[in-house]
Amino acid sequence: MMNFVGDFHPMTSMPVVLLGTGLFTPKDSISNDELVHTFNQYVASFNEQNAQAIIDGSVTALSESSSAFIEKASGIKSRFVLDKTGILNPDIMAPQLPQRSNEELSIQAEIGIAAAKDALNNAEVNAADIDMVIVANSNMQRAYPAMAVEIQTALGCAGFAFDMNVACSSATFAIQMAANAIAAGSATRVLVINAEICTAHLNFRERDSHFIFGDAATAMVLVHQDLAGDTHKGFNVVDTHLWTEFSNNIRNNAGFLNRTEIDNNPLAADKLFVQNGRKVFKEVCPAVGEHIISHLHKNQIEPTNVKRFWLHQANLTMNELIAKRVLGRPATAQESPTILDTYANTSSAGSVIAMHLHHDDLQTGDLAVLSSFGAGYSIGSVLLEKR
Repeated sequence: MMNFVGDFHPMTSMPVVLLGTGLFTPKDSISNDELVHTFNQYVASFNEQNAQAIIDGSVTALSESSSAFIEKASGIKSRFVLDKTGILNPDIMAPQLPQRSNEELSIQAEIGIAAAKDALNNAEVNAADIDMVIVANSNMQRAYPAMAVEIQTALGCAGFAFDMNVACSSATFAIQMAANAIAAGSATRVLVINAEICTAHLNFRERDSHFIFGDAATAMVLVHQDLAGDTHKGFNVVDTHLWTEFSNNIRNNAGFLNRTEIDNNPLAADKLFVQNGRKVFKEVCPAVGEHIISHLHKNQIEPTNVKRFWLHQANLTMNELIAKRVLGRPATAQESPTILDTYANTSSAGSVIAMHLHHDDLQTGDLAVLSSFGAGYSIGSVLLEKR
């Protein structure tokens, strides 16, 4: 299905530095036990209300979930969320976020700004010196005006801003957009934000996926190398490598045409996250492994010379298989750190969270790969060198 063939050439660094990262983590967390308790309450109620239809065979009885099932299927133990009360109410089972007026700061902008301020502080860059802002998410709170423009204005950034969406790969694709803009001279300092409110598009009443997502926001500051200073802060962006191929195996049909479609229920399950998990696992794992190997070989780098792999945090077994395919052996926890157990899948933010929390031990010259993959299909990898 997938063919990754590239010419070999010496490793050359782009004139771009990823100078700092930032993270916003919601204050509330939901354990597997809490989530399962609510889910099983819903299952019991559903089966009781549909008892006769279940006996008649016209309705299929729902099965309970368990913490052991969740951890074995995904590696997830808990997740951070913007609203815990609504999710754990068996009559609601969705986050309940108060509507804000058009004059108030949007909630997605609010969490994006929190992560952005952290990244700007870590990079020691003033917001006013940013001349390009990208908000790259799986989901945007609205179609327009762009979340990026709202954040740009709220922070006092200069230049221009825009939104983009490549699902879970949005962060790595945005890094390439930022790096290309800096290399071409159309920007000097770029702020990339991934503000993911994943619980808002998760069907908490679907057993195979009710545990997958959490909420978080990340941010990255990328600058021209001439503006990065002489410190060892950050990473040189050596190279980026992107790939896409259409697949329906991960899909969300929510969109502005829903209200125009005849006999379409805008609240139907397909307007939330749906996936064919087995096909995704079977097709994406080898594709990501080959993608990373191809990217490294293109830069004449042996995989075993890479110190750190920050992989998309969707499924622990997937990441273990991908790392093993790349390295030819199981990766250590240090080589491929996991934040999935406490954050769950935060879509585009996941690999950036892993980088933000697990990079302080790297030394000058150490190589690392930031990788993402998801709906599309989409795969992105960024080759980085510690300054």
